[in-house]
Amino acid sequence: MPADRMLPTEQAADLVALTREIAAKELAPLASEYEAASRFPREQFRVLGKAGLLGLPYPERWGGAAQPYEVYLQVLEEIATAWMTVGVGLSVHTMACYPLARFGSDTQRDEWLPDLLAGDVLGAYALSEAGAGSDAAALTARAVRDGEDYRVTGTKSWITHAGEADFYTVFVRTSDTGTEGISCLLAVADTPGLAVGPAEHKMGLTGSPTAQLIFDDARIPIHRRMGEEGEGLRIALDALNSGRLGIAACAVGLAQAALDEAVSYSIQREQFGRPIIEFQGLQFLLADMAAAVQSARATYLEAARRRDAGLDFRRHASIAKLVATDAAMKVTTDAVQVLGGAGYTRDFPVERYMREAKVPQIFEGTNQIQRMVIARELRKAARSR
Repeated sequence: MPADRMLPTEQAADLVALTREIAAKELAPLASEYEAASRFPREQFRVLGKAGLLGLPYPERWGGAAQPYEVYLQVLEEIATAWMTVGVGLSVHTMACYPLARFGSDTQRDEWLPDLLAGDVLGAYALSEAGAGSDAAALTARAVRDGEDYRVTGTKSWITHAGEADFYTVFVRTSDTGTEGISCLLAVADTPGLAVGPAEHKMGLTGSPTAQLIFDDARIPIHRRMGEEGEGLRIALDALNSGRLGIAACAVGLAQAALDEAVSYSIQREQFGRPIIEFQGLQFLLADMAAAVQSARATYLEAARRRDAGLDFRRHASIAKLVATDAAMKVTTDAVQVLGGAGYTRDFPVERYMREAKVPQIFEGTNQIQRMVIARELRKAARSR
């Protein structure tokens, strides 16, 4: 059952309709097979790129569609409803492009953005390290100037579609001045001295590899630095604010898929001579699931509209990420319950949905970190009154 949407323009409605068509034909039929085989859907990203769906929030000058986040996120949700791996991959790609689009020079944007937004090149985001997850400022991967290059040494961890990406937005330490000693570099995948570690063995999103990036005296030209030296942490956190909205939209899409499957099953499945959806206990469960999905969608859309209006949306992004990902975990778990024993088997997708729902509560800042961000913003707001 497609989500009932109020879209701001006719063009936005056309984009969502196009996305639903592509999702139904090119994504949903392959999802279970690819996830079972841990197969990365690289060609599907090219399909989305050719359809103009990889650059929705970016300027038309470089091949984007200049769409507001309110529209981009609803397109992203539709993709995640069909296939969570592709939705998360698109969200990460969009976040990887953000430092280039927002802080890069025109020369850098002219060189890279057109191929990125067309889907010919896939980007990934490399911030986390084994000892610098929630505390991003503690990162230790280091870049030292050597002539016209940086020599980079260190390891980045938990990198989505590592090994499949064509370039990485990498955050490294360029000085020991704490939070002001981090810079942002663009590293192409075939950089000598850059290697990809073995893929992690994950409980979900198995179609997308997650692995370490290992830099061993890798040379990255200084002209591939985005922003000034020392601006990296600000750039990273700025990108994460928008990335959290992407993960919120993906989580809502996953929850919508689980709700749709639960409703469909409950109409077809009969017990005691009638469809199980006619039993009040199950009706209440489905109603709570629907309320959670719709509430989470409204929460991320409010944050997106604030972003589009140029307002501070940091607290709202954290709330959206927290609410949407917690809702996805609850809704997917309840979907398994609706299907009963069948839901615990791989004959139905809800067991996969439940496994996939866990990691959105962790990446782009754990939900515990989101609570800290929300409380900090509340404190700042109260002090400014």
